[in-house]
Amino acid sequence: MLIPFVKYQGTGNDFIIIDQTRQTWIRPEHYQLIKLLCDRHFGIGADGLMMLESSKASAFYMRYYNSDGNPSTMCGNGGRCIAHFAHELNLIGREGFFTALDGDHQVKIVSEEKAVKLQLKNVERVSKCNDNEYFLDTGSPHFVKFCKELPSDILAEARIVRYNETYRDDGVNVNFATKLSETEDILLATYERGVEGETLSCGTGATAVAIAASVQYGLTSPVKLLTKGGILVVSFDTGVTGFINIWLSGPAVKVFEGVFDINHFNK
Repeated sequence: MLIPFVKYQGTGNDFIIIDQTRQTWIRPEHYQLIKLLCDRHFGIGADGLMMLESSKASAFYMRYYNSDGNPSTMCGNGGRCIAHFAHELNLIGREGFFTALDGDHQVKIVSEEKAVKLQLKNVERVSKCNDNEYFLDTGSPHFVKFCKELPSDILAEARIVRYNETYRDDGVNVNFATKLSETEDILLATYERGVEGETLSCGTGATAVAIAASVQYGLTSPVKLLTKGGILVVSFDTGVTGFINIWLSGPAVKVFEGVFDINHFNK
């Protein structure tokens, strides 16, 4: 059986997307297949896999899986990419909303800028762990550490946090960030749970860093974030109960499309 797919990337954060609005190709119990498809040596290769599914409540439902084959929470770059794909399928117009695990998300397709803007959930609580460390949930849980410069060994430093007693069981994404004094832009690197490694970019991570930077340095919206895969911009308002009207903006690019033979992967 040949299953069609598209491959997208948003600032280097790459995804396999499968349209399941008319036919169910892959089910949640097929986690070994999902893991294999995301493998960069034996599969298509990706940081995660998304299923675009029908929804009675919105334009579509986004179902997200990490590259380890397990279901996960919201993915900011993935949300922007799947919205772009849904727009190509005429499932959503220039503006609309879709549903994910953490609720509904507004989206705007900005073709002139080759960008997609995605509204993320409100952040009601930013927990300060110490002078330069924060924990917050932007659709996925994030630990943010501000440093004078990014660590030379991101994996080693991140795994100290990822596998400590606090976060070992549920997992956490670990972000290291540095404020550039000449521009006040933020340089960051993110270690993602489920990938269990560094990715070139993380949308919910960039959002978490932007909000934490607002607390740490008093930065005002919008905040420009320099990931290893490109530039993301996060805008927000401050409300009575925290941060509201949060938007993540950046490129969403279709890299290629094709089909894979499920019989090959079942061998």
